[in-house]
Amino acid sequence: MRITPLDIQQKQFATKFRGFDMEEVDSFLELLREEMEELLRDNANLREEARRFEKQLKEYKNIETTLRDTMVKTQQMVEEYQGTAKKDADLMLKEASLQADQVMHDAQGEKIKLQEDITDLKVLKRHMKEEIRRLLERYARELDFDTRRDDEVPDETQNP
Repeated sequence: MRITPLDIQQKQFATKFRGFDMEEVDSFLELLREEMEELLRDNANLREEARRFEKQLKEYKNIETTLRDTMVKTQQMVEEYQGTAKKDADLMLKEASLQADQVMHDAQGEKIKLQEDITDLKVLKRHMKEEIRRLLERYARELDFDTRRDDEVPDETQNP
């Protein structure tokens, strides 16, 4: 059975011969009642404070859980972004390599075309030289022929 301050205040003791001093007992009981009331108030305050702390602890645990989840999700996002960035970089590298190969292929094709053009121009040069030589030889023969003919034909402007 729990004793309350009211129980202490209302407690009556039977008196006997040579019993306790009633005033002393009453003042002690009054002091005890006041102490008990104060203890009960403190106890109620402590229980209320404990409830507040438990509530606050729950909130902190919720915040901790949220922060932990956020950190895990952030880490996952970072890893995902890193993976995506690596894939993008690999793809860009492959594309650059393919473009470089294409440029090299095009350059090789251009080189071959230029070499063919040079060969064609050399052939054309040789052909032109031969044509000019033939033309010069023909002109030289014609000049020789004209010169011999001129030598064979007497000059009519001269009087003999």
